[in-house]
Amino acid sequence: MKLNKQQVWLTLSIVCLLIGMAAWIPNIILEQASSFWLLTFVVNPIGALLGYFGKSKAAIILNIIMACSFFLVMFFGYFFAAITGGQP
Repeated sequence: MKLNKQQVWLTLSIVCLLIGMAAWIPNIILEQASSFWLLTFVVNPIGALLGYFGKSKAAIILNIIMACSFFLVMFFGYFFAAITGGQP
């Protein structure tokens, strides 16, 4: 079984996406203060570029969303806190 370059780029893009998702696990799921989420600013733009080379719109969009995930998490966290009357 021989992979072509497009499949390799797509696979690497998905790996970058999974690394970005895993970087949030300590903060969101384990509720431990960790700075691993900073990896999303480095890894996911690279994943978006690899998704472009792999010709996958989904990989590009998902990696861009993960690259902006800090801002999304902050928005939804403060929005939820405002609705429930709690602290962020």
